[in-house]
Amino acid sequence: MARPPAKELTERELQLMHLFWNRGGTPATVAEIRDALAASGLDLAYTTVATVVRILVDKGYLLQTNDDRPFFYVTARSYEDVSRSLLGEVLDRVFRGSREILLVRLIEQERLSERERERLRAILDEGKVPENKPKEGRKP
Repeated sequence: MARPPAKELTERELQLMHLFWNRGGTPATVAEIRDALAASGLDLAYTTVATVVRILVDKGYLLQTNDDRPFFYVTARSYEDVSRSLLGEVLDRVFRGSREILLVRLIEQERLSERERERLRAILDEGKVPENKPKEGRKP
């Protein structure tokens, strides 16, 4: 019996999602996403990108916005929502729910700048994230 499709994102799916998030809600075609991948040094076949986009639609991460060709797609889930969900999965699966161990591993792995240390202290002291959120991370 075949295993049901996974809801988690593969590396390639996440790579495409970053391209959609970087568009700031502007719909994109498969060709536009393929061109963006090629510009970043990853030259995939149109059919490969179309397959990954279809999988993202099936998983509920993208929405098709029209019925006529070319099809346009937008994100169905925000970067914040997906990153929070993925981090929660890592926290539960790898660190067995221990935020302390997660933070210790993060700090051990990467040297924090003074600015990052100050922000983390403020977050821990106040119990909430300050309004000036950090950037969303590296671009693909």
